[in-house]
Amino acid sequence: MLLSACHNVRTTQPKRYGREPERRKLREISMTFTKLGALTLTTAIVTTSAFADGHVDRTGWPESFTVGTASQGGTYFAYGSGWANLVAEELGISGGGEVTGGPMQNMALVHTGEAQFGMTTMGPAAESLGGTNPIAPGLQMTGACAMFPMYQTPFSVTALTSSGITTIADIPDGARIGFGPAGSTSDTYFPRMMEELGVNFDRRNGGWNDLGSQLQDGLLDVIAFAAGVPVPAVSQLEVQTDVNIIEFTEEEQAAILAAFPVAQFDIAADTYTTLESDARSVSMWNFAIANCELPDSFVYSVVDIIMSDNERMMNIHRAARSTVPENWDRNAVLNWHPGAAQWFTEHAGAEIGADMIHGN
Repeated sequence: MLLSACHNVRTTQPKRYGREPERRKLREISMTFTKLGALTLTTAIVTTSAFADGHVDRTGWPESFTVGTASQGGTYFAYGSGWANLVAEELGISGGGEVTGGPMQNMALVHTGEAQFGMTTMGPAAESLGGTNPIAPGLQMTGACAMFPMYQTPFSVTALTSSGITTIADIPDGARIGFGPAGSTSDTYFPRMMEELGVNFDRRNGGWNDLGSQLQDGLLDVIAFAAGVPVPAVSQLEVQTDVNIIEFTEEEQAAILAAFPVAQFDIAADTYTTLESDARSVSMWNFAIANCELPDSFVYSVVDIIMSDNERMMNIHRAARSTVPENWDRNAVLNWHPGAAQWFTEHAGAEIGADMIHGN
């Protein structure tokens, strides 16, 4: 259960918004996923601020909040913990990021109200709404609403230079490939992509930091990353050893674009010291999500903090260069939280149809 690991940190439990029967069901089912990493509270901040003293209607606001992220060493963890801390500081309430199994589990946790906020990619979001989330097959997770655009998640492959692997075609038959935490965007889509490209592999799962260590120790041949760049685990590997960041060929990229809900993407050369030129890739958009029953004024205030100062977000993670108001239209899957829809309508000129706003 999401909050059980941090009972010794908080003195009060956050008000839960969601469906109690579904929460009980998902608590049992999601334990398989939470075992992938301890659900530790990374930060809990209680502070006073100018925002906290403002004249904002706080009726029904929770006393504290959590943001579902992913495993340590991945971009979700760094990015999500960062904006959770920022919001907690600005609003003057307790909040922080939580280690989770990633986008699929975040959809489940936010849908039931176990987490107030989370982050997901559009593919897992669509599968969750359609009832094919592996955490709870058949359950349509319509209790999670879009809150704000984050960034694109590129799919990239990393191997040790000593392995001699420089292209996808070089990956040996039966290679041990780490695909990230089970149920993550990477684990959901990258194995299918590798199969589409004719790669035969031994599938491995784990947190990004653990997989990076296993690659360095020779226990893995390749890591297939799907995360915002720069991926902290890759940046750390570059410091410790020589790595190859492997791009797709034009033909491989075209095959993946035709088979999966992704877009063309280039990883900029200045993302990693290893890269000498842009690396051809594909990507999937990420969105922050909120439990649909959270008060409109609360979600509006959170979105205002995140979207009003991109420089602050860039200080959290470079991937946040895409966390800008004009990217509101990258969501064509999730219903918007009314508070978020109001903010983007007022400040970004968004034209969000009534049928895409929760409760309408």
